[in-house]
Amino acid sequence: MTSQSQGIQQLLQAEKRAKDKLEEAKKRKGKRLKQAKEEAMAEIDQYRMQRDKEFRLKQSKIMGSQSDLAGEIEEQTQEKIQELNKSYNRCMEGVIKQLLSMVCDMKPEIHVNYRATS
Repeated sequence: MTSQSQGIQQLLQAEKRAKDKLEEAKKRKGKRLKQAKEEAMAEIDQYRMQRDKEFRLKQSKIMGSQSDLAGEIEEQTQEKIQELNKSYNRCMEGVIKQLLSMVCDMKPEIHVNYRATS
């Protein structure tokens, strides 16, 4: 009987040691998962900062060229306005004279489709 109780005691002790080892393995696994998660977050943050830096660099290049284009467009617009003003001033008097002559110099004529009915 003592050998049976001694065997049962050994089994209980072995079961307790196995349970302790399982708990310790779970704790190590939890720590390792937490550590892996922290490492992944650090890598993600580093990658995000690198991509953000590249994005800002490309954006500054593009926006810089866009502001140059806006300046060129503004300059071309001013040149075109000046050219149109010169053309207006040069041709204004001649156009007014031509309009006045067309309105004031009336030559009465009978229309070609007019038919006398008498």
